Amino acid sequence: MGVRIHDVILATALTLAAATPVLANWQSQASDPDIDRLVQLPQTRARALADAQNGEGRGDWRSIPRVMQAEGRAIPAQAMIGNWRCRQIKLGGMSSYMVYDQWFSCRIRPYNGGLVFEKLDGSQRMGGFLYPEKGAWVYLGQSAVRGERINAYSGRTPSIGAPVTPDDQIGLLTGIGNNHLRLEIPAVQESLLDVVELVR
Repeated sequence: MGVRIHDVILATALTLAAATPVLANWQSQASDPDIDRLVQLPQTRARALADAQNGEGRGDWRSIPRVMQAEGRAIPAQAMIGNWRCRQIKLGGMSSYMVYDQWFSCRIRPYNGGLVFEKLDGSQRMGGFLYPEKGAWVYLGQSAVRGERINAYSGRTPSIGAPVTPDDQIGLLTGIGNNHLRLEIPAVQESLLDVVELVR
């Protein structure tokens, strides 16, 4: 039976103060503002989709409901490991929506007893660790532009004078079909919600 994303987030919110060891793993790394952004993901998603529906955007609109209306499913680690084709969708914010038509290379691989997600090419790259969370996966990573090094998630050591580090990312990865994943990243720049669609 699939795990509803709303249920995952609600369960996360209710257990912040009394985390299990697995929860404590990613929560001990994440900054408080990023934890709040993840807890608020259902509300952010709703606002971002409302913006997308009510304005002018770029790209194939039909991809948005196909990716975003699919119910999130639990997915085991072994089913995710390997190479993926991926593309980005930006919802809300400065532009109502942008669906990128170009697909790039992504990879999920084992590392040091856990899993790492990487977007390997394109002008916008990203990478970070995946932490199991009630059938879904919490992503803690950083973004970078082509030519820059992707740094480790800075978490509780943000930029001086800033509540969050702009390059830091927190997100939720779920299955949405056979060989089909969705990574939702509440954004801090440009859009309200960045989505990475993965297929193979």
